[in-house]
Amino acid sequence: QVQLVESGGGLVQPGGSLRLSCAASGNIFAIDSVGWYRRAPGKQRELAAVITSGGTVIYADSVKGRFTISKDNAKNTAYLQMNSLKPEDTAVYYCNFEIREKPSHRQQYWGQGTQVTVSS
Repeated sequence: QVQLVESGGGLVQPGGSLRLSCAASGNIFAIDSVGWYRRAPGKQRELAAVITSGGTVIYADSVKGRFTISKDNAKNTAYLQMNSLKPEDTAVYYCNFEIREKPSHRQQYWGQGTQVTVSS
């Protein structure tokens, strides 16, 4: 019953900012990790940022210093603040949560994807 819904994508100028959000709903016992992946046209999907189950924050080198991942536990929502956007950030962005619907059973869930286009 868990569902992830993304929002916040759009068209932005180079140097601009966007904030993506991903809200989880359903039968949630715990959310262990939250992450943002992206897939640029013609390229492999890559991890942009993640908060691991242990609380460690990891960023891809390509976004380090520009993107900030965060979460609001009370709202079961993750965010990706993207600043100083570059054309190479253009991609479909997907959120990924590791969720336990039962105490000892983890499953990964994906958002539907949201398009981010940075004009050149």
